[in-house]
Amino acid sequence: MSMFEEIQTIRARYEELTEKLADTAVLSDPQKLRDVAKERGALEPIVEKWKEYSSVAQNIAEDEQIIESSKDQELVGIARGELEELRERLDSLEEELRHLLVPKDPNDERNVIVEIRAGTGGEEAALFASDLSRMYMKYAESKDWKIEIMNSSLTGVGGLKEIIFLIEGRGAFSHLRYESGVHRVQRVPVTEASGRIHTSAVTVAILPEAEEVEVEIDPKELEIDVFRSSGPGGQSVNTADSAVRIKHLPTGLVVQCQDERSQLKNKAKALKVLRARLLALKQEQQETEIAETRRAQVSSGDRSAKIRTYNFPQGRVTDHRIGLTLYRLDTILEGGLDELVEALSAARDKL
Repeated sequence: MSMFEEIQTIRARYEELTEKLADTAVLSDPQKLRDVAKERGALEPIVEKWKEYSSVAQNIAEDEQIIESSKDQELVGIARGELEELRERLDSLEEELRHLLVPKDPNDERNVIVEIRAGTGGEEAALFASDLSRMYMKYAESKDWKIEIMNSSLTGVGGLKEIIFLIEGRGAFSHLRYESGVHRVQRVPVTEASGRIHTSAVTVAILPEAEEVEVEIDPKELEIDVFRSSGPGGQSVNTADSAVRIKHLPTGLVVQCQDERSQLKNKAKALKVLRARLLALKQEQQETEIAETRRAQVSSGDRSAKIRTYNFPQGRVTDHRIGLTLYRLDTILEGGLDELVEALSAARDKL
């Protein structure tokens, strides 16, 4: 099938889905409505790009007709001037269409669960874990995505030993998928009196959120413990046993949530995180890769396994996988990740 035949098939499907959105049978079924809207949303960029392509092609045909048949030399001159620019634009749009037609990762449109953990570097690593969590939340806010904290473990000076949060938004996984790995920071810690530059590391894992129907969890395979939530230093912050720890016996995966005061809410959040980890594990097994989800994504918390370095004295951020260095560290830590995300997406075949 040629590119243009494929586009015609997509357009027909898009129109069919648009009609379904007005069907009462679909509107009355929330799951069907979500599925139809999701599929239509995935096709919409191709249809819109095709409309632009068709418009430019029509303008080219009109200018060629003027050049061929018009006796108005001024009009012919204008048409000739436009033609070269229009042809260049048409070539560019065709390339964009080919890129849009490349099969996408089935996870691309999913929500994501972000796991950030302090690695090598003690308290400074925990402080940088807090900086990174803020960076990703700021980025999510810039996209109008919803954020829900699943679990967090604070240190005494405002750092984070660990934080897990859900980002809900169209295409969240496709934007953040390449953030998984070890992030290294080089700076003078606030806890360092001598002013020496320290190097610390933080691990980031990006997991696609799983639907309940995709990952079935047998309650008999779960070991569930409840306990009192704790804050910095281990002190209890709740008089009730509301925190929940769930162990999935077949895989040994352990998830803990304590941010909510309700045991039921913490259990629901923990199951959501567990389901995402199991989906990632299942997908990795299907691809005959390492079965340990987090180990495959972030290797270890050691500085040598870095994918990116944030150097504060030089104000730079370097992504070592694609050799990209940006001297906009402050902007990036404020959530300005677009340039990095786009560069990583463009180089996806090399990653």
